[in-house]
Amino acid sequence: MTTNRYSTSYRMNRVFRDDRAALIVPIDHGLVWGRVPSLEAPVNVMRRFLSEDITGFMVSTGIVKASEVDLARAPAMSRVLAIDAFWPTSASETGTGAIVTSVEDAVRMGVDCVKLLLPWNVNDVEKVQYCKRIGEVVSEASKWHIPVMVEPVFLNMPRSPEIIEKELEVARIGYDLGADIIKITFPGPDATAKLCDELDIPVVVAGGPLSGDMASTLRDVEDAISAGAQGVVVGRKVWQRPPEEASQVIAEMARITREKYSRRW
Repeated sequence: MTTNRYSTSYRMNRVFRDDRAALIVPIDHGLVWGRVPSLEAPVNVMRRFLSEDITGFMVSTGIVKASEVDLARAPAMSRVLAIDAFWPTSASETGTGAIVTSVEDAVRMGVDCVKLLLPWNVNDVEKVQYCKRIGEVVSEASKWHIPVMVEPVFLNMPRSPEIIEKELEVARIGYDLGADIIKITFPGPDATAKLCDELDIPVVVAGGPLSGDMASTLRDVEDAISAGAQGVVVGRKVWQRPPEEASQVIAEMARITREKYSRRW
């Protein structure tokens, strides 16, 4: 393992382990999307995956409160807490983002990381407000030694080559605002490698909506980790599949997170 500036950070080393890339299952979609199919009862989804070979969950405040006993019995599982939301995603140019959970509350709940969106197909005033929010969260989080994950995103837009390139630019804004981790929807292996080479913080890749077959999902995960991503955050492409198939996908992803992993920070 290479020496890194997070070597003494308890929470960062719960999110990122020495022997594998992070494999995080997000179940926080309700904050932005409401009642998502197959995630109507998010804690039940969590319980399905607690026995699988994953490293943690992405959660909301309500899920943390409802799953305290379950997670107390699974202390190795990390938790990334979404602390903001944006409405409406269908009209991002007129939508508004807001912090919905404080950093202090996140620490009180015992989570390992906080996560914020950084939407960029919003109006200029909202861009400024997002930069301000993230800057304030980074400042507050540093007092509690809790890492901040920032997710650049163009809401409700098709992922064209132009949008993918713009997301890389917004990832740099998140980095300059002080993010400890960048989460980005998989931009392809070359773009992932480029981003990982440019930034000296961990990059994790999101799976996005359910699409393609199991083989294509696994290929994307392998390409992302081989390109230097330190983890994958895969939800709908897992829990929207039939349970038996979902277990197969997780098992294969877990194998990839060990065999293709190279710690970079």
